[in-house]
Amino acid sequence: CFVGGLAWATDDRSLEAAFSTFGEILESKIINDRETGRSRGFGFVTFSSEQAMRDAIEGMNGKELDGRNITVNEAQSRRSGGGGGGGYGQ
Repeated sequence: CFVGGLAWATDDRSLEAAFSTFGEILESKIINDRETGRSRGFGFVTFSSEQAMRDAIEGMNGKELDGRNITVNEAQSRRSGGGGGGGYGQ
């Protein structure tokens, strides 16, 4: 799932810790600026199941993480064409 509105201090580990109660996480990643290496304020959490992703969206959207209210929703696939579950599985 897509996670936006993150604090600069939030890293991959704290992102994973915040979402781990919803199910098995395959990957959690903060997107950093290529030039500065600083967080761009958003990231992605990939769950092993669609249900875990949906629970996380319901449970975390609008909640506070590291002092910021975050936005959580289904990630839009960057691939063209169909398929892909958007935020869960591989």
